[in-house]
This record gives sequence, structure tokens and C-alpha cells, in this order.
Amino acid sequence: MKTSRRAIQKMSKLLFRESGNNFLDYSFYKLKVFLHVQSRMMFEKDFRLHKEDKALLLVLYCYFIQDHNAGAIIGLDINKGLLISGPVGCGKTTLMNLMPKSTRHKIKYEMIPTRNIVNNFNEVGFKVLEKYKDTKDYCFDDLGLEPTGCHNTKNCNVMEEILLSRYDLFKTKNVKTYITTNLNVEELEARYGSQFTSSLDEMFNHVRFKVDSVDKRKLG
Repeated sequence: MKTSRRAIQKMSKLLFRESGNNFLDYSFYKLKVFLHVQSRMMFEKDFRLHKEDKALLLVLYCYFIQDHNAGAIIGLDINKGLLISGPVGCGKTTLMNLMPKSTRHKIKYEMIPTRNIVNNFNEVGFKVLEKYKDTKDYCFDDLGLEPTGCHNTKNCNVMEEILLSRYDLFKTKNVKTYITTNLNVEELEARYGSQFTSSLDEMFNHVRFKVDSVDKRKLG
């Protein structure tokens, strides 16, 4: 059965309610139902949520509805971007596609696989780097899986250059960046340098899936 976009919007309003202490009362069950329906609309397949993901999912929801009060309590700064890390298949990319649809707030970003960015650089060169110096919000998907950048025999760590530029934009114009990655902090530093990793706490809320999270793509 197909679900209309108007029905989706109505469902999103039912995901939370104001409680007596002016905090938002989250419903994990309702969020599961909503994401299940939304995934059917977007991907024509079911998105499975597991109890082990409950705490992480509610942290993300707190961010996407811009709940300042709860964010302050749990150490979540909604003025920063998000760095979502975890093992292959845990659901990082799917959630970053689905979560903006689950709220009435207008958090929007263009989601781009990092391998596409580097492949584009390899074809057309350094002007690709200029695109990401604008004030648009981006989600760089699968950071660390991209190939080496090389254009006309000139090598370039493309994503390192872009991420450093994004840090400058964050500092000067509060432009947000979002990342999904399989890498931990040490691996990110080995790949993109200490200058980038030293800015992580300043730019991002780091949300981590457990290292033993289920590969949901292998589930029947």
C-alpha cells in the first residue's frame, strides 16, 4: 500500500509531544514505524531498526528536531554538524537519508558519496574543490572509501582539502558539514591529517554505532 506525503507529514507530527516539564517525549516505537514507512517510499524496501540502536537513534532524532534542552543534557550541540561512524552495513547512510524527513524542522543537505567527488576531481581537476567552498550544507557519505585523487599526474588528498575548507566555513559562517564513515578517529587522522582531526570536536557531534553492530544488509 502506498502512503501519501501528506500522511507522512501527519505521522511526523505524532512522533513526539510536549511533556509537562517542557521537554519532548520521544516515542521509539512511533519513530520505527515512521522510518519503516518512509524507507518504503524512498527505497522501496524495509529499513530494520534494532533495540541496540535505540539510544543512538534517539540522539539523532534529538538533533534533527533541534531539541536544545535535551541536547544540552546529553552533550549534543545542535549548532554543530554530525559525524556518524560505525561498521559496514550498520545503517549510517540510510539514516542520514531518512532522518531529515522525520521532522518538521528544515535541516537540509546534499548527500554525496566521497568516491563520486574524487572521481569527478580525477576527470576535471582542481575546480571541483571550489564547489564545496560555498555556504551549502553537505553530507559526505562513506568518507575513507574514496580512491586517491590524481589529475594530470598531480596527486591530491581531495577530501582533506575539502574538509579543511569546510572547517573555515564553519568558523566564519557556521556552515555545517555531515559525514558518514567506517573509520575511527585514529584512522581518520592517518588518512586526512591531524589538522582535520583536531577540528572534529569543534565541528561535529560524533555519533558512534557499536563496533559489533549488525550488518543489516545481510539480514533476510
